[in-house]
Amino acid sequence: MPEPTLSEANSKKVAAGVCGILLGALGVHKFVLGYTTEGLIMLLGSILTCGIAAAVFGVIGLVEGIIYLTQTDEDFLKNYLLAKRGWF
Repeated sequence: MPEPTLSEANSKKVAAGVCGILLGALGVHKFVLGYTTEGLIMLLGSILTCGIAAAVFGVIGLVEGIIYLTQTDEDFLKNYLLAKRGWF
């Protein structure tokens, strides 16, 4: 699989950042980045606790979305697409 480019990193960064801010409790931003396990943890945790854990996951998603959007494309590429850093 070829390494992602800076252009791909920028588009994924924006998509994951916006999804993290708006839909963070459901883990959509994790699925955008290809982190299926982390996304399922957030999604199922929110659903199976009848929304109790959704508040915590919502804050996590908000923080991660802000982190994604404030990083440079190079840092985002290095940390989240190449090193596959799943949390924060």
